[in-house]
Amino acid sequence: MADYDDDMEVAAHRSSFDFATIGGLLAGFGLIATAIILGGSPSSFIDLRSILIVIGGTLAVTTICFSFREMGRTSIVIMKTIFYSKREAVDAAVQVLQLSQVARRHGVLALQDSLDEIHDEPFLHKGVAMVVDGTTGEEVEGIMRRDLEATVQRHERSASVLRKAAEFSPAMGLIGTLIGLVQMLGNLDDPTLIGPSMAVALLTTFYGAVLANMVFMPLASKLERNSRQEEMVNTVYLMGAASIGRQENPRRLEMLLNSIMPPSQRIQFFD
Repeated sequence: MADYDDDMEVAAHRSSFDFATIGGLLAGFGLIATAIILGGSPSSFIDLRSILIVIGGTLAVTTICFSFREMGRTSIVIMKTIFYSKREAVDAAVQVLQLSQVARRHGVLALQDSLDEIHDEPFLHKGVAMVVDGTTGEEVEGIMRRDLEATVQRHERSASVLRKAAEFSPAMGLIGTLIGLVQMLGNLDDPTLIGPSMAVALLTTFYGAVLANMVFMPLASKLERNSRQEEMVNTVYLMGAASIGRQENPRRLEMLLNSIMPPSQRIQFFD
């Protein structure tokens, strides 16, 4: 081996704060706030009725399409998007190859000592624990693949909740606009009521466009990106645990892992 050893120094799990997500949101809203302040009278852009129509209406209509459980899970996933575990497929590949080397040299039961070192990776920990308990490689692969598919489906549902909310928020803005116009036309004989009604009509459209294009759609895209990255890492774990369970040569595992890795991330563990 060139740059790696057997002592599990390389870890695929690194807790991280997603500055790109928070920075992008703060920058976007900051620019809008700056433009509003420079134009004068920023308080005119705050209207409780418009907020209730757009935010409350969007959440209510989106909930109709899903369930309370799915809505709650989506909020948890959004937090995990901001505070997430950064895991690279390259590091994961090195990690499973190290485990494979230990099993090859000292036997599968020797991996018992490595379980505590990989407790931060539940998917890998589960696979290695099954191997240590004597589960065959085929059974390990089948169980882990079903778990992987279930995780991907959960992430897809959460992303679909965000995308559905992005569809509904401009529509709720349009509904608010119609409400404001009706109120304005109904109060043409009282000039003092025309301005507030017009504010509702315009601000609901503004709020809906901001929510859809600056919150819901970007978060859905980031969730899908993180899901693809996690799926790749977990696929590496799946292949590694199954290979160890079949007691295959680690060099063959390296070849299999490189077959699913992007060309720029392929590893040379044994060179």
